[in-house]
Amino acid sequence: MRKLLFQLLAFLAFGNTQAQILEPVKWTSRVEKVSDTEFNLVMEGKIDPDWHVYSQFTPDGGPLPIELKYLEQQGNYTLVGKTTESKYEKKFNDVFGVDEYFFSKKFWLKQKVKITNPGLAKIQAKIDYQVCKESCINGNYTFTFVIPKLTTPTTTAAAEAAETAKTNPVLEDTIAVATAVDPVSDAHPNVQPASSEVKAPEEKEQKSIWLIFLGTIAAGILATFTPCIFPMIPMTVSFFLKQSGNKARGRFNAIFYGACIVTICVLITLPFHIIEGISGEVFADISTNVYINLFFFLIFAIFAISFFGAFEITLPSRFANKADSASNSGGLIGIFFMALTLIIVSFSCVGPALGLVLGTALNSDGGATILSIAFLGFGLGMALPFMFFALAPSLLSNLPKSGGWLNTVKVVFGFIELALAFKFLSNADLVLQLHLLEREVFLAIWIAIFAALSLYLFGKLKMPHDSDLPFISVGRMLLGVLSLSFTIYLVPGLWGAPLKLISAFPPPPNYSESPLGFGGAGAVSISETLPEGANYGPHKIISFEDYAEGMAYAKQVGKPAFIDFTGRACQNCRLTENNVWSDERILKMLQNDVVLISLFCDERTPLPENKQYISKLTGSKIETIGEKWSEFQRERYGSNARPYYVLVDHDEKSLNEPIGYTPNVEEYHQWLAGGIAKFKK
Repeated sequence: MRKLLFQLLAFLAFGNTQAQILEPVKWTSRVEKVSDTEFNLVMEGKIDPDWHVYSQFTPDGGPLPIELKYLEQQGNYTLVGKTTESKYEKKFNDVFGVDEYFFSKKFWLKQKVKITNPGLAKIQAKIDYQVCKESCINGNYTFTFVIPKLTTPTTTAAAEAAETAKTNPVLEDTIAVATAVDPVSDAHPNVQPASSEVKAPEEKEQKSIWLIFLGTIAAGILATFTPCIFPMIPMTVSFFLKQSGNKARGRFNAIFYGACIVTICVLITLPFHIIEGISGEVFADISTNVYINLFFFLIFAIFAISFFGAFEITLPSRFANKADSASNSGGLIGIFFMALTLIIVSFSCVGPALGLVLGTALNSDGGATILSIAFLGFGLGMALPFMFFALAPSLLSNLPKSGGWLNTVKVVFGFIELALAFKFLSNADLVLQLHLLEREVFLAIWIAIFAALSLYLFGKLKMPHDSDLPFISVGRMLLGVLSLSFTIYLVPGLWGAPLKLISAFPPPPNYSESPLGFGGAGAVSISETLPEGANYGPHKIISFEDYAEGMAYAKQVGKPAFIDFTGRACQNCRLTENNVWSDERILKMLQNDVVLISLFCDERTPLPENKQYISKLTGSKIETIGEKWSEFQRERYGSNARPYYVLVDHDEKSLNEPIGYTPNVEEYHQWLAGGIAKFKK
């Protein structure tokens, strides 16, 4: 007993080690009675923090969706409609280029059945699912639903439940009696039952909210350095201080003016709250909605061209005139309309910034609340200079004088707006999978944009509203150097460089004309003859997908076997292959010093009937190739996480401690080199 207790404590103390068997999902089930012969089979999953299970409706090309099999239906029961599920979360995956539909914390699945065999005592259903965090695990579970004895149609639902409880007390905790037919519609697979309590999706971390808030404050401050707003700062502050009779009143009015700017920015988001109240799902598809991304592309591109000086974008003058007239009414109401006038007349400068804030907030999946927080931050950033200089008016003299530099700032913003416009166009292309704006094309456009920005900052390009430039200032020269450095940094991306500093902006490496790169480490000669049973894996590394064949070849060529427990839909597997295996030292070892055996644990190709068997660990039937390799990983190495890497010798003994997801290139290199060195001793 003491030994057992010690092992338990050790397990708890080292529960995060690589060899741990992970069970991130805990399953429960129950039966709901709908009518005399109809029941709802309810399956509920409780998910550990930070893990996600993928909906049965997840699109192809991404993580593996839930699959359900209802066993022994023939002559016993029929399925009524499709299996419904609780509300899922939706997010675009840059690695796979598709949406992910997933659950966090808790979720449920429900299937209505009609009993055709009055003597049926139980129904079994098998679920196959994928659950991911830093690693991905393929799991399966078999539910057993105990069906109460059928009664005559004249028996009331309440009496039926009481009789069932008397004859079979075990069912008391597992059967929920419903007196009405299930209102779930089969028309759409993700419709919620009206009587079910569905937990809201997991709230975004506070850190993300703060990042959005602080980022939009910075955007608001930057917006004040435009020709529309910057000259207004000293004029407005001086007006309040001189016209209010005393400094205290003047400072109050200036601060109230800033508060009005913040209030107006927040009021802009009010329609989105109304729309969200009418349709709670209005924000769910923002990040992958083709039309919205195309809309933002056009808006950003048009404003960028306007910033270059091609034309001016202004709101109709009647709005500004009415607001200006109202501002003459005096008092606090007049100050409010002064703030409104500022926002209207400066629309050509702040419009793109507001669009960027709007796009950022909507893509955060936080709904109208996050949108209001973002506009609150932006308004606060715009208002801060007015309020600050009202409290410290002596510093107004230190402000730089208005001049040509303001137009330079506007043009620089135009180049940035144009670059961001193509990010929205890229999003639309990724969703539609048109391959019109692949990684190389996107990077070529960005290289051209930032090269042009560099030339502009160095005085080699001149826009329509620019004044003559006898020399460039030190600040402008330093910005030009920064822009040129960034342009040069982008160039290797055309040859397959990962460009990790901007990985969130261009399409993923596999969305490319040459996913493996060319002219560099990614280009590998494929002229050699493949061994029997082998194929080309990532970076054209010779790879086996069968363990026995791979081990036989490793013994034949005298190399250690590198076992890669991976998955077709494993995001961190792809990240490792793209960002770690692409390292020249690691790639060379994978090509020359080991035999790669990639075992896809989510492969759903069925095994031949005579090779299917019962798992010793779970008691479930192993029916697919993926289940076979997953079972092998659990039995041999005590882990079900992916990716999972093992180096073994010809006796199938580990050369070093297996590792999981390791994004650090140096750490991965040391692990791989150490195992190979031990084999060669």
